[in-house]
Amino acid sequence: MSGIFALLFPFFGLIAVGFIAAKLIKQPEAGLVWLNVFIVYAALPALFFKLVSNTPFDQLTRLDFISVDLMATYAVFALLFVAGYFWKRNGVRESTIQAFAGSYGNIGYMGPGLALLALGEAAAVPVALIVCFENALHFIVAPTVMAVAEGGAVRKAALARQVLTKALLHPFIAATALGFIVAASGADLPAAFDRLVDYLAQAAAPCALFAMGVTLALRPVKRVPAEIGYIVPAKLILHPVLVYGFMMIHGGFDPVWVEAAVLLAALPTATNVFVIAQQYGIWYERASATILITTICSAATLAILLALIDGQVLPL
Repeated sequence: MSGIFALLFPFFGLIAVGFIAAKLIKQPEAGLVWLNVFIVYAALPALFFKLVSNTPFDQLTRLDFISVDLMATYAVFALLFVAGYFWKRNGVRESTIQAFAGSYGNIGYMGPGLALLALGEAAAVPVALIVCFENALHFIVAPTVMAVAEGGAVRKAALARQVLTKALLHPFIAATALGFIVAASGADLPAAFDRLVDYLAQAAAPCALFAMGVTLALRPVKRVPAEIGYIVPAKLILHPVLVYGFMMIHGGFDPVWVEAAVLLAALPTATNVFVIAQQYGIWYERASATILITTICSAATLAILLALIDGQVLPL
């Protein structure tokens, strides 16, 4: 158990450092912009490029793996959407944000560093595939559902072009695609370029976790949603359980790939959910509360999951 504590403490410690710094050093959220630019446009893309480009190309074509992962994730999304729309009587847009809160994990900021430390370099490929494809699909689903829900004259061609452009040109997806190309070509990159990528990649996790802590501190919890009672267990328990179940039903996956998928599914709600909610002006205060609560609770649930993985309790 001490090993799991030693693994998780730096991650949640960095979030706590960012949170405390934001509370003690009063600065507006605008001061975080350039750090987020560095994380989203440089550090994390470099990490994903490094993970993918150093991987044999045949391992990068496991579309069956990513399809199973996405089916499990969107099963959770659909279940929460139905609960919000039919049970809680929320609108389509509100139910969509709630569904994302329970199915869109913090795979970009927390996923790679935690998975690689817990599972080793063998987890690099499944992590890169999940981050790339899940983010791409989330970027497509969110604006599409919101546009349809708003009604009116929706220009389908313009919407499709806008959504696909945003998804395909996102730094995470572009860097991963470039990594695919390098892996397929087998080209050796210049040593100086490799060193730059390494520097950027090493900065990804510390900067991302610190920025996450600052962001949580600067978005005070004003309204705790009633839906939190089922969104939190759906995100931290149901999501990883479904991913595990779907992977086992399909079969044929490397145990480390299954463990990586389950670990990423168990991560707390992504801060991007707040960004999406704020962009459309709906449920954003409660989205902020959901992110904070799932992040706090995930310290316990991730410890339990890592103990199960470490003790080889999960039948693989």
